[in-house]
Amino acid sequence: MTSTSVSPSLAPELQPLRAKCGWIIALGVVYLIVGMIALGSVATATVASVFVVGIMMVIAGVAEIINAFQIKTWGKFILWLLLGALYVLAGIITFENPLLAAVVLTLLLGATLLVSGIMRLVLAFSMKGGTPWGWVVLSGVITFLLGALILARWPVSSLYVLGIFLGIDLIFAGAAWLAIGLGLKSRPQPRAA
Repeated sequence: MTSTSVSPSLAPELQPLRAKCGWIIALGVVYLIVGMIALGSVATATVASVFVVGIMMVIAGVAEIINAFQIKTWGKFILWLLLGALYVLAGIITFENPLLAAVVLTLLLGATLLVSGIMRLVLAFSMKGGTPWGWVVLSGVITFLLGALILARWPVSSLYVLGIFLGIDLIFAGAAWLAIGLGLKSRPQPRAA
């Protein structure tokens, strides 16, 4: 019996990505840099994230309006049309007053985190023995406290919360892309049989 160390090679379906690992690493670095810039200027990052939400609302509204005309025979044409118009209007209002939109979005985020934390705690204490309920309790407590912290400082927290979340998200996404790219680069090529 021989003792040879065999390093795991890359799965065949991931081989095409190996050739692009430099671009993946570069993407990760860009995400990390942009995330750090966002954390350095959280107010600007908050406004940027509000603009992104506004763009998504306008796109969703236009899609709803187009959808309304596609299914005119369904009988709910006016409801689809109104829903689309409301989305477009909300998106336009977001562009007109991004700070007001940030205040509303931060309030919704804080309330959602608060309710989500409570629901996780309820779920954790209703779990059967032998399940990892402790992790669910920890997750619920952290989510609840984060929501409570956001709401306790609201509306002042509206100036920085969304920017902080955007910066943290970009940094984690960058770290993930960087890890994927470096993992692809470090794996040996499979040998031809």
